Amino acid sequence: MAIAKQLDIDELCVTTIRMLAVDCVQQARSGHPGAPLGLAPAAYVLWDRFLKHHPANPRWCDRDRFVLSAGHASALLYALLHLYGYDISLDDLRAFRQWGSPCAGHPEYDLARGIETTTGPLGQGFGNAVGFALAEAHLAAHFNRPGHAIVDHFTYCLCSDGDMMEGVASETASLAGHLGLGKLIALYDDNHISIEGRTELAFSEDVGGRFSAYGWHVQKADGHDRGAIAAAIEAARAATDRPSLVILATNIGYGSPVQDTAKAHGEPMSEADHLETKRFYGWPLDQPFFRPAEALAHMRRADQRGAAAEADWQRRFDAYQRWHPELAADFLRGMAHELPDGWDDDLPIFSPTEKPLATRVSAGAALNSFGARLSGYLIGGSADLAPSTKTLLDGQPGIRRHEYGGANLHFGVREHGMGTICNGLALHGGVRPYCSTFLVFSDYMRPSIRLAALMRAPVIYVFTHDSIGLGEDGPTHQPVEHLAALRAIPRLVVLRPADANEAAWAWHTALQHRAGPVALVLSRQNLPTLDRTRLAAAPNVARGAYVLAEAEGGAPKLLLLASGSEVILALQAREKLQADGVPTRVISMPSWELFEAQPRAYRDEVLPPRVSARIAIEAGVSLGWERYVGARGATITHDEFGASAPAAVAFEKFGFSVARLLSEAQRLLRQA
Repeated sequence: MAIAKQLDIDELCVTTIRMLAVDCVQQARSGHPGAPLGLAPAAYVLWDRFLKHHPANPRWCDRDRFVLSAGHASALLYALLHLYGYDISLDDLRAFRQWGSPCAGHPEYDLARGIETTTGPLGQGFGNAVGFALAEAHLAAHFNRPGHAIVDHFTYCLCSDGDMMEGVASETASLAGHLGLGKLIALYDDNHISIEGRTELAFSEDVGGRFSAYGWHVQKADGHDRGAIAAAIEAARAATDRPSLVILATNIGYGSPVQDTAKAHGEPMSEADHLETKRFYGWPLDQPFFRPAEALAHMRRADQRGAAAEADWQRRFDAYQRWHPELAADFLRGMAHELPDGWDDDLPIFSPTEKPLATRVSAGAALNSFGARLSGYLIGGSADLAPSTKTLLDGQPGIRRHEYGGANLHFGVREHGMGTICNGLALHGGVRPYCSTFLVFSDYMRPSIRLAALMRAPVIYVFTHDSIGLGEDGPTHQPVEHLAALRAIPRLVVLRPADANEAAWAWHTALQHRAGPVALVLSRQNLPTLDRTRLAAAPNVARGAYVLAEAEGGAPKLLLLASGSEVILALQAREKLQADGVPTRVISMPSWELFEAQPRAYRDEVLPPRVSARIAIEAGVSLGWERYVGARGATITHDEFGASAPAAVAFEKFGFSVARLLSEAQRLLRQA
């Protein structure tokens, strides 16, 4: 056709990418056309000359990872996926941003279609890319052997001015530079435009200088010059001792009447500007979603290259499997997030005759019981708090610069970065990441936790110092609303165990849960280990809630519901109520989410609908407990901030006592 004769094949492909992306936005009358117009040359060079991928098998484990951190440019990603042969149809592009389309307003994790992670909140994709690169480095160090490199791929990230402004990108870039993650390459779309106008309104720093200070390899290139882009990527790939940033000078909305303006960023063009853009590129005005056959054929050849690359990898893996069968089995099992036989054989059992233990301590013992058996798979650490959160894997090395085979990660005081890096680790596959900090600092991680839940990424969070029981550090460190805030996140499982054995089983439950993230919420203060000879024989943590102590002397007249450190108060109150002739049942409720997933029959068995006298006790805000205690029930909770005092004093002053429980019980029983 005429256009093909006018343009060489590379320019034709770039223009096809541009126009498909612009047509997506125009059809939807919603979206961001400017970034795809400016970034298309860089995206094409990367995907056509460097990216190791196999469109027919998006899950191939040794593919390069590609992250579009500038998620507002989602139409660019969908155009690439369609043109290179992934499961994104032309009809999907036509339905951009519409109900049921895989082409959402911002990319949503869909590995079957080649979307590696959910992006949109700026900086998150960048942090995920650090996690992807860290996973690759760790797995390569743990599994590769001389002559057998089964893990060997790059992580590429396209990011924007907005990503560079967000603090989470700074946190994760700093750690990536510190660790020297040489297979991480970020391409920065430096177009100087954001929604409000030119970035100089609020952003004038030397980004290259900042990243150089982080320890990155930094280059600058003309973002419209394919040769310069290719040379910069080649140089970045060669800089294997550190991550690379390629700063691409681009023009947002390139070739359109709104080029270099904020209008190009976050809104579709007018019909007149849309047509003028097509005229600039010599594109048919009356054929939306036009794909020249020559361009499509050229880009679809990526599948042949990908098939050859995967076949070569499979041959190498088969040889590896013959030489190292046990390692190969561990690798495949980890990529499938499966646990080996006997992984829980050493799960600790705690005796009530032992001294009281904080659940952070018993959970740490459980973690270490799994560590050796899950070597290479279970990795994690804390935001500079491991000695306090008890999350160090004993006897295992730390992950350090160019020493990636260990299991202990040191994130530094970077909670937000820690969360988003762990999302990347989990999404990469082959590892099960955990991270830890104090519960009150989960606020710093909330965006990352929310995205983990949205993607069902199996990250495990260890949150300690779970209540006013933290004591002397005072209200800045004492969480009160945080349990409710975490429980409000769909798909996040929250577990707050009552004693040492529940804490061990909470870790056990978390490792078996692969459908999303899990938060373990643990005490700083010591708690007695419950005597199971007089209570439920085993902690039924996996069901979310269970009858811990049954009513005696008849059907229960009163239900006491509690989680965590308050369970012991419920048990002590029950003894007195039973002595007074009141049949009282105590329900331990470590996880609302797991309980809600149980059949209705089980839930009604634990919480008989006929019993309206119910009291929930938890050292946090009351929000949410009404669903379990009902209109006639009561809560002993704390809807205010804490205070600096020893834990026992804080509990007493804020009304967490057996005396108050008994008073509330008598009131409810009188009403009943």
